[in-house]
Amino acid sequence: MAKLETFKNRYQGREYEIEITCPEFTCLCPITGQPDFAVIRIKYVPDELCIELKSLKLYIFSYRNVGEFHEHVTNKILDDIVEACKPIRAEVIGDFNVRGGIKTVVKATYSRDKDSK
Repeated sequence: MAKLETFKNRYQGREYEIEITCPEFTCLCPITGQPDFAVIRIKYVPDELCIELKSLKLYIFSYRNVGEFHEHVTNKILDDIVEACKPIRAEVIGDFNVRGGIKTVVKATYSRDKDSK
């Protein structure tokens, strides 16, 4: 898995939201090996660090050959973002294309206040 890089937030102390859309996400179904396509939406409120976008692109592309369930991959992306930049709040939405007549949207959230207790 590619590593998420960060850079220093020059506006630490001001709460603002960063929203990133990754419209070409692909992973593999762990049961069938067939590709699953999704739009991954990431929102976070940075603290000291921000995610560097080229590293995010490489990280997202590194899932192309990974067999993982929709629920797990969405939560793993959130976990990796939280670990990399330690945001105040973060949300990842995995909006997966219809496959086999079923559409899945998975939303995982993190809040430092709620999750650090």
